[in-house]
Amino acid sequence: MEDASETRHFRTLFISDVHLGSKAAKTDFLLDFLRTHEADTIILVGDIVDGWRLKRSWYWPQSCNDVVQKLLRKARKGTRIVYIPGNHDEFMRDFPGIHFGGIEVAQRIVHEMADGKKYLVLHGDEFDVVVRNARLLAYLGDWAYDTAIAINVILAAVRRRLGMPYWSFSAWAKLQVKHAVNFIGEFQRVVADEARRAEVDGVICGHIHHAVMEDIDGIHYVNTGDWVESCTAIAEHPDGRLELISWSHKVSEAPAGKRASKLVPILLPKPLAEPSQDDGVRAA
Repeated sequence: MEDASETRHFRTLFISDVHLGSKAAKTDFLLDFLRTHEADTIILVGDIVDGWRLKRSWYWPQSCNDVVQKLLRKARKGTRIVYIPGNHDEFMRDFPGIHFGGIEVAQRIVHEMADGKKYLVLHGDEFDVVVRNARLLAYLGDWAYDTAIAINVILAAVRRRLGMPYWSFSAWAKLQVKHAVNFIGEFQRVVADEARRAEVDGVICGHIHHAVMEDIDGIHYVNTGDWVESCTAIAEHPDGRLELISWSHKVSEAPAGKRASKLVPILLPKPLAEPSQDDGVRAA
């Protein structure tokens, strides 16, 4: 628990999977987070804009503009911001090295922590065999995920009326499906292998909306989570220590122009069990 009005300063913030342009994006939560968290560097780890959904139907409320403007304002004030595109905002991959309003685009980077440890930072969709090799299946999976998110919205409204904290049905449902759990475990190992090939100490990624920090055969695997289900970010302290931050206080219930003063912690999934060898890999 902490007072949301206190501003925290970090060396680096890692944020991914905001999905601006999707009705499920928790833009109010993210704006509140950005107001109360400062950093020397902010690394956007993909799927910040949801190009897939915007192609299907245009949805861009003022809150999406507010998030973009907040990031641009931080860049103008001296924060270094690096944008690593994901599969939902893959159109940005055509502009590596280009700066937009002070925001730098890169395919992937190696980030050196304050303690000297090096981390490969990438979105991670290139290791998702469904997205990489079967785009139609990926879109069908995206449609199913949209359905789960729609249920999320209804449940969230009911829980707000009952004074209950935010809880993600879609995150819960995903972890009940055996193939989804096996996919997450396999994805984590494959991404850790990529970090090992890059001869770094760890890897920071997004893509699968599953926030976690754990060691995988000597590689520190870090997933930033998302701002659709879990509302999480990774923060690097001045000494290089990493922290997983859950931002789930009831911003949407606060009166206009005000924010909730207390945080309600999220219950994050426990580390996954080892998947069986005979299970195929499928996108979560």
